[in-house]
Amino acid sequence: MNVSSNRLYAKQYQYTYNNAYLTEEQRDFYEVNGFVVFRNLVDYALLDECKQRFIDICNDVVDKGAMTVMKDVSLKHKNVKGEYLINKIQDFTFDDVLFKYIAYKPMVDIIESIIGPNITACHTMLINKPPDSEQDASKHPLHQDLHYFPFRPANSIVASWTAMERVDEKNGCLFVIPGTHKWKLFKHDYPPNVKNKAYHGVFGFDEIPKVNLVMEKGDTVFFHPIILHGSGPNFTKGFRKAISSHYADSNCHFINVMGTTQENIAQEIEEMAVKKGLPSTIKYEDIWKYKSRLVRGAPGNFQKYESHL
Repeated sequence: MNVSSNRLYAKQYQYTYNNAYLTEEQRDFYEVNGFVVFRNLVDYALLDECKQRFIDICNDVVDKGAMTVMKDVSLKHKNVKGEYLINKIQDFTFDDVLFKYIAYKPMVDIIESIIGPNITACHTMLINKPPDSEQDASKHPLHQDLHYFPFRPANSIVASWTAMERVDEKNGCLFVIPGTHKWKLFKHDYPPNVKNKAYHGVFGFDEIPKVNLVMEKGDTVFFHPIILHGSGPNFTKGFRKAISSHYADSNCHFINVMGTTQENIAQEIEEMAVKKGLPSTIKYEDIWKYKSRLVRGAPGNFQKYESHL
């Protein structure tokens, strides 16, 4: 074995797996920074199909099923409808059209390189920033995605986030604090003036430099669930759409978040679930199991239920 091979063999990777889909440079970048961007990864035709599906859901052309459709709170009392009012749809795991994004092979191959071969899609969003929204409604405060998840380990969870059109500082691109995936999970709550449901954030990090992720249509960023990130408001007269899915190793173990910093979000999500018609006895972990879907490999803890609806 030559010297360079010895160096490669000696590397200790904590956040990625050995396989063919990440280069050494990409693995090193993710290990150090907690995110990595792939340019022009997702096919335009698929993104256009997903965009049309979103518009059809906004306009009640198709049945939303179990999806959650969220309205921009600052636009509710204005004479706007459809995609000019809806700022997010969630939980589209079982939608035949939008699932095509979740299961998109080039993307899932990269997911496998990060969390391993047994992959469950556990959280899905298509995020829309309409024009004319108030800044506090349009932005997403600095946060860590692990705050929402009652399963571990964190290194076995990863997000994909794909720009459906150019995103930059003018229309509310993502920003990240590189390297914070190595930090702890912090307490989250509603920042001042933020009224969008479940838009929790962290406090005390305003002075830390952030990196704006300017992306073109089809570009996709993959990031760790502890990395601090958020997005700015849309200052333009156009839209800013992105589609995202979180994936977890199907054998992640579930935890009881009561008595932890995650108790507030658990209670909030449970209340929302009951309002949608789920039993009042529903457990937070079961909500996540019911809306998850196996994408690749063998089933695991996500596919095991203590009770059934």
